[in-house]
Amino acid sequence: MLFRENEIAGVEALLLVANEPLSLERMAEILELSIEDVAEIITELQERFKKPDCGFMIFEVNGGFKLGTKPQMSHYIEALYRQPSQGLSSAALEVLAIIAYKQPVTKGEIDFLRGVQSDRAIATLVEKGLTKEIGRKEGPGRPILYGTTEQFLLHFGLTSLKDLPELDFESIQKELKAEADENI
Repeated sequence: MLFRENEIAGVEALLLVANEPLSLERMAEILELSIEDVAEIITELQERFKKPDCGFMIFEVNGGFKLGTKPQMSHYIEALYRQPSQGLSSAALEVLAIIAYKQPVTKGEIDFLRGVQSDRAIATLVEKGLTKEIGRKEGPGRPILYGTTEQFLLHFGLTSLKDLPELDFESIQKELKAEADENI
């Protein structure tokens, strides 16, 4: 189907102003098009944006789509927003990895895996929008369950949690044992 420029511009506008990734279904509903037509427009825009003279690209995140800038434009954007900002501490990265791989997970489970309290790291991750409370676990005290957010996926360039690298626990355990044996 050949699309009118107005329909293409409509998809671009929706992707630009949306605060979160939009599903094909939602865009089709708003634009009064079929899901297949919207999918074709997304594909056409992705092809257009591949040109080197374009700074945009369309990201697929959690089954939805979002307009963003190409990674190679990051130095311009960093220059625009350059502020003294702190990255994540090693403790926060450790907690984030646990949440990403084990979600939904409680603070108690995180503390058990790390062997130390994780209150501050969890608070930092929630504040930065990388994790959120996703419910309560059944049982005594009904502890809060934590999970990652779409911001987490966008920040790390992931389409979904399935894109997380596989962990090889056997080789990790062998490395830890070898280190422990060396220290004896």
